[in-house]
Amino acid sequence: MSAEADNRHEVPKKSDVNRREQSVGIRVTHVHPCPFSDIAAALREGAAALASVTDMPHLEAEILLAHATGLTRTTILAHPERPLSPEEGVHYGDLLARRATGIPLPYLTGRVEFFGLDFVVTPDVLIPRPETETLVELALERGPQTVVDVGTGSGCVAVALAVRLPRARIYATDLSRAALSVAVMNARRHGVANRIHFLQADLASPLRGPVDMLVSNPPYVAEEEWASLPESVREHEPRLALDGGPGGLRVVRRLLADAARLLRPGGVLLVEIGAGQGPEAAALARAVFPPARVQIYPDLAGRDRVLEVVL
Repeated sequence: MSAEADNRHEVPKKSDVNRREQSVGIRVTHVHPCPFSDIAAALREGAAALASVTDMPHLEAEILLAHATGLTRTTILAHPERPLSPEEGVHYGDLLARRATGIPLPYLTGRVEFFGLDFVVTPDVLIPRPETETLVELALERGPQTVVDVGTGSGCVAVALAVRLPRARIYATDLSRAALSVAVMNARRHGVANRIHFLQADLASPLRGPVDMLVSNPPYVAEEEWASLPESVREHEPRLALDGGPGGLRVVRRLLADAARLLRPGGVLLVEIGAGQGPEAAALARAVFPPARVQIYPDLAGRDRVLEVVL
């Protein structure tokens, strides 16, 4: 075979290929190789990467991998041998890197469960906590017909109440327009948007009574305790929804004034408070409402959690 014939069968150089593709208008896309060989490797390496930022690195690795692939956690655990596509691997690696910087898991997945319901969350809203379910449970036991949720944030309390109290009329307020957008999204998600009236407002300022109940999970972190919060909370969740000023009860004082203006006789104020704030919160309530029944309810961990005032 001649040298000329041999040259026709040589593998073209990469630069030659690129020039030919560009000459005919082909756009070259280079796909990065998947950094994880399969699900098992992804979970193993993911848990190792998250060990320094969470007490549950294996669980969080599963959640992030499910989010990156669109698979359920059950499927992921049942098929550890499944390979990941380059796109899945890159997405998962990016999620791991961001979580390792301290960004809270729900802000990465955009979802969190609260009171058995799935809620959308963004960095514009406080991440719903399990202890706030105590507030919802107490509200449901009272069976109100008209409720004002002050500082609704993600809308988790208002939506949970609307789902469980189909005949109740509910108002939800927040100072943040961005937070209200998330709350409306969650109300639509659970089919109760037509029964919750959302208002951008400072506390309950535009509303007129009488109403059966005021509920609120207000900012109650004491200003002097701010620096001791976990960095993931302090650096990533909205300070507007957390900082309760000196002593942590600045907003609680204002809510007591709103309760005096809005609640009907026999109406109920339910306010989430911080652990250890019970005695001072109860004293404030008794000073405003001397004849009222005032009680502090604990959460499942036995810590002060909800102030109740019954007029």
